[in-house]
Amino acid sequence: MAPSALSSILPPAIPAQNWVRDDGYRLTTDRSAIDIAEVARFLAEEAYWSGGMERPLLERALAGCLPMAVIAPDGSMAGFARLVTDYTVFAYLRDVFVLKTHRGKGLAGWLAEVIRTHPELATVTTWMLATRDAHEVYARAGYRPVPHPDYYMSVPKPKLEPTSEPTSDAS
Repeated sequence: MAPSALSSILPPAIPAQNWVRDDGYRLTTDRSAIDIAEVARFLAEEAYWSGGMERPLLERALAGCLPMAVIAPDGSMAGFARLVTDYTVFAYLRDVFVLKTHRGKGLAGWLAEVIRTHPELATVTTWMLATRDAHEVYARAGYRPVPHPDYYMSVPKPKLEPTSEPTSDAS
């Protein structure tokens, strides 16, 4: 059986990119710089949006996206985000966080703005994200409400409720 044309198209090999601020913070897409244990801990314990994402799910998610880390001047990880993208026309920024000791420095907004200058994303025309509480941060980074929210739809997956054990009426 001959391979289809689509099966011969491989995902792009994306070289790591780095951006450095004057205060020494660095944004990198180098996967080796990401502290996966810290990302897993934060998403499982602190992030309201992730529903307690466990590490195996995180690792699967990271395999299919462009992850990035904000690295502090001392070399520790200060923040994280991942971009779900086709590298051509669409990018969805998600799981953005900055660790408590590094907050108040504009790092999340910087990340959200700077990642749009990645050379492999130059043709992306639709950038999206969702936030419950950081609209002003992302507005300063150039994000705006979607022009026609009624055009967008989603399929909400209900959270699984714990199953209750059946009770017996033993007399």
